[in-house]
Amino acid sequence: MKLHDVFARFKITLIISVMFIFSINPIYAAPENSPWGKDYFPNLELVNQEGKKVRFYDDLIKNKIVAINFIFTHCGDSCPAETANLRQVQKILADRMGKDIFFYSISIDPEQDTPEVLQAYAKRFNVGPGWSFLTGNQNDVTMLRMLLGLYREEIKSVSLAEHTTSFMIGNEATGQWVKRSPFDEPKALARQLGRVLSTFNAYHNSDLRTYDEAKKIPEMRKGEEKFRFRCASCHSLGKEDGIGPGLQDVTKLRNKAWLFRWLKAPDLVLAEKDPIAVELYERYNKVLMPNYKLDDAEVESLIQYMAN
Repeated sequence: MKLHDVFARFKITLIISVMFIFSINPIYAAPENSPWGKDYFPNLELVNQEGKKVRFYDDLIKNKIVAINFIFTHCGDSCPAETANLRQVQKILADRMGKDIFFYSISIDPEQDTPEVLQAYAKRFNVGPGWSFLTGNQNDVTMLRMLLGLYREEIKSVSLAEHTTSFMIGNEATGQWVKRSPFDEPKALARQLGRVLSTFNAYHNSDLRTYDEAKKIPEMRKGEEKFRFRCASCHSLGKEDGIGPGLQDVTKLRNKAWLFRWLKAPDLVLAEKDPIAVELYERYNKVLMPNYKLDDAEVESLIQYMAN
């Protein structure tokens, strides 16, 4: 299939997100004429971080529950955070990874992201079984992004950093596909992958309750919200290190002006060879601290939350 032939089919992907996720019966079945099978997904060849050639449909998604995102390893923006968040999801799913649930991170910069580079990237995040990092022909990767609804034509000529950060989760066997945010709470993503999309009755809860019985969730302040949905995948508020350092007493250990600038523009601080930034970068496996483009008020609220 040629790249330009995909555009006519691209509109179909808009239907993907229209899923009956909150049905009383959590087990779904795709209609017999579901388009989300081998006639829709191409069997393109990709190469994983171990240098092994695989076919997208036959080897990666057929009869599997999957999460698929598109990254590039030298990204200093959303990709490290997305990878870190999915690492938390992987830890929750634990023994099901590599059995019925699989993660695939496909590079949008195949020229630089060779299998060796992807393997080093995976090791920096302590990625476990069931998660493949893949590269392939640029046109083939673009085609997959289109078919999965993860490509925005209007920015195709802009820098790689402008790529969409959404990713897809789905069950090929049932035809269920859902677009999600990389910053969704890991437990919610794990539940959707492990229970809602599952075809096994044992993973579904028959004792469903109504929203009326749910406890009211306390309102989060801005600093807590930023930490939980931006920082918690890599950092704890205690002494325990994760992908990044534990942050207990960080507001006492670091000068506030330095901390403020580091949270607002870590890429610039590192580019200036700031000694503290360089030391952290080297100590924590050269994982880039993402630049979330926080404004001054957001940075201040985050510092206040960590201080408290």
